Amino acid sequence: MTARRVYLDHNATTPLRPAARAAMIAAMDLCGNASSIHAEGRAARALIEGAREAMARFVKTLPRRVIFTSGATEALNAILTPRLERSNRPTAPFDVLLVNAGEHASVLFGHRFSADAVETIGMTPDGRLDLDALAKVLERYAGRRIMLALQAANNETGVVQPVLQAEALLRAASSDTFFVCDAVQAAGKIACDFDALPADALIFSAHKFGGPAGIGALCLREDVLLGEPLLRGGGQEFRQRAGTQAVISIAGLAGALVDMRETFVQDSVRLAQLRDQLESFLRTLAPAAVLFGTEVERLPNTLCFAVPGMEAQVLLMFLDVEGVAVSSGAACSSGKVKASHVLEAMRVDPSLAGAAIRLSLGWTSHLEECALFMQAFEKAFRTIKARQVKSAA
Repeated sequence: MTARRVYLDHNATTPLRPAARAAMIAAMDLCGNASSIHAEGRAARALIEGAREAMARFVKTLPRRVIFTSGATEALNAILTPRLERSNRPTAPFDVLLVNAGEHASVLFGHRFSADAVETIGMTPDGRLDLDALAKVLERYAGRRIMLALQAANNETGVVQPVLQAEALLRAASSDTFFVCDAVQAAGKIACDFDALPADALIFSAHKFGGPAGIGALCLREDVLLGEPLLRGGGQEFRQRAGTQAVISIAGLAGALVDMRETFVQDSVRLAQLRDQLESFLRTLAPAAVLFGTEVERLPNTLCFAVPGMEAQVLLMFLDVEGVAVSSGAACSSGKVKASHVLEAMRVDPSLAGAAIRLSLGWTSHLEECALFMQAFEKAFRTIKARQVKSAA
């Protein structure tokens, strides 16, 4: 077993950035409730509004259009509702919600549309939304009130989704549409403001870019009122999300965000180089390995692959014993290894999908960690192969 742990599961969560930790420690000295009018309350309010302005600058919108939530799951549950109110727009409920088959579970199961008002759009074998299928579905709903949910990049394969093309098809189909883009995995890896991702709502989660878990943001391009907020009570977050604001967590989000903005271009280049080295190693060691999404644009930090005949659960356990943390598909559903709905939507053979491993790098990743992974994986690969040969003899 290696003397140190190697963490290659940043798409699940990435370590807290020093800037986020420092901001949170400083915020711990604030004792006021941000809704109070005394000096202590105003200080807490000032911290929150500073964080809101930082988030608004990041996505290129107005601060009043940034709503802090407990994370991306809450934000998606809140915005994926047929009842949204916008200035100078009809107030009737949206007729249909269209979702990409590879979306996160908080989109697939967290919306508030009735079952008969939801339609799932398939994916192509390369891991992207099937635009031809989307176009055909939009034809049937032409002129209706349409909501579309499409992630900026897939959390399992790292494949960047065709957001620009999907947005163009959506707007052409109807004059009354709403586009929700889950940008959780995109933050810190590719451009993800309202210019790069022309959605109506962008969703973020701090622990994916070096902030604390349990805090996220719903960012809106225009003024929107949630017709039925998930949390009702006080008037916090512009009456869109009740509950005393988590000042310390919001401070951590802002600290991580500012730090990430300063380094993400260099980090993206560096991580892509490391990912490509890992990919080259895998192709050399295991020529039969299948790498998913390599024919299209991917996040610079993500590599999803499968070695035929080697179950993911066995590899995960072997690597964990060797001190290496990786993932099989999404890590936030049940903590168990199970079939990937993303690979299923890509029409990957079930036996191959059951062997899929995801490596995801992050801001702390470096060449030494990758070298340790390669050493551990080669040991696992050769040990499992030897056992298979012995068993077949």
